[in-house]
Amino acid sequence: MNETRGYHSGLVDLASGLISREIFVNDEIYAQEQERVFARSWLFVGHESQIPNPGDFFASRMGEESVILCRDRAGAVHVFLNSCRHRGMKVCRYDDGNTTVFTCPYHGWSYGTDGALAGVPFFREAYHSELDRSKYGLIEVAQLCCYKGTVWACWDASAPPFLEHLGEFSRFLDLILDGWDGREGQAELLGGVQKWIIPCNWKWPAENFSGDTYHNISHRSVDLVGAGPSGRSRRDYGELSVARRLHVAIPDRGHQTITYMLPRDHQPQAAYQNSPEVAEYFRHCEEERRRRPGANSRLIGAPGEIFPNVALLPRQPRTLAVWHPVSAHQTEVWRFFFVDRDAPRVVKNFLRDYYIRYSGPAGMTEQDDMENWNYAHSASRGVIARRYPYTYEMGMGHAVENYEWEGLRMPGRVVDLTKAMASEEPMRNLYRRWAQFMAADSWDELATWRTHEAKAAE
Repeated sequence: MNETRGYHSGLVDLASGLISREIFVNDEIYAQEQERVFARSWLFVGHESQIPNPGDFFASRMGEESVILCRDRAGAVHVFLNSCRHRGMKVCRYDDGNTTVFTCPYHGWSYGTDGALAGVPFFREAYHSELDRSKYGLIEVAQLCCYKGTVWACWDASAPPFLEHLGEFSRFLDLILDGWDGREGQAELLGGVQKWIIPCNWKWPAENFSGDTYHNISHRSVDLVGAGPSGRSRRDYGELSVARRLHVAIPDRGHQTITYMLPRDHQPQAAYQNSPEVAEYFRHCEEERRRRPGANSRLIGAPGEIFPNVALLPRQPRTLAVWHPVSAHQTEVWRFFFVDRDAPRVVKNFLRDYYIRYSGPAGMTEQDDMENWNYAHSASRGVIARRYPYTYEMGMGHAVENYEWEGLRMPGRVVDLTKAMASEEPMRNLYRRWAQFMAADSWDELATWRTHEAKAAE
């Protein structure tokens, strides 16, 4: 394995904590990412609640590729490349809907919801009935996994199964997908998907959601006006003040998050004080979660990132965001909002209003973030600016493994922010995995990278 090529000749220097701006603004590096990162990674496609019935479909994306998430007549879930096998035209140009066939509007080839080529105009006359239609079905992903309602897919047949890719990070994703009362897989999508364009590289938001606890100044105005769901700033300061705030990074996966670990004897507190019905719902759910064996009752979720481009926010607003690459200088953001499927209508309506106010392109915090990423990216594109690397030195060498507090163990490399206040361990973890993908020629190399790094350090 060529260590120098793997780190792009020093562009990602984890020993010094310095990372070149080139990985954000260089068009050639961006093109390499599409092949070496997005064509080989597990990517989030959508949620099964978007396609509840046979024939339902949702037009999604995997990296730069347009794909179709659909349910066939037998009820099976598929993900297909949204491109006709004849001349490449999109066979589905709607965001979502229900259909029996996908018909290409260019030459009329049609495909069943199972991907099979169902119809070819002038099959007998022009093709003399000789075209082997079995060869030209829609291109399907190599691997697909439905996990607690979410749908993930991968183009690389040699990639490990999704649950192996997720590893111990599943406990943090579960905070979104399980019910607020701890029941497994109770989340459903609330409304549609918010989509918007931001003028920056996709790694800017991915880095931010990995665990940037250092940019509170950006959201100071939101905190001052009390934009929380209670209308009185953050409703959970009482819980957070007694919890351990941690950075958790999974080195051999590239996932990382902020999380709060509650004391063993913590008692749930009332929330959403300005809405008694909503407060009662969450109070009841918190009590049920504490009683349920195996539930994550002592964890409070916070921003995190599943490698390469899926951000999670398990607390309110309860969302997944996908940073779809468009170019080295542009990203299309898709944000999915979730609620418990059997929550009362008053709760769902309350949360919808809060989600809109807080997050998304019109949300108060998202606007702060987008300004940061926009101006940082544009200020890094010049010939002089590109000479000077960014520094990721905060907290180097201070993460620990096998972290445990009051009987609850945390996986991976952990920084206790109760004392450290902030760390860039999550960002270093993200770019470590990015560099590995950019270097390795196969999943076998990726699987053994930690061994190579350990030997190189000796």
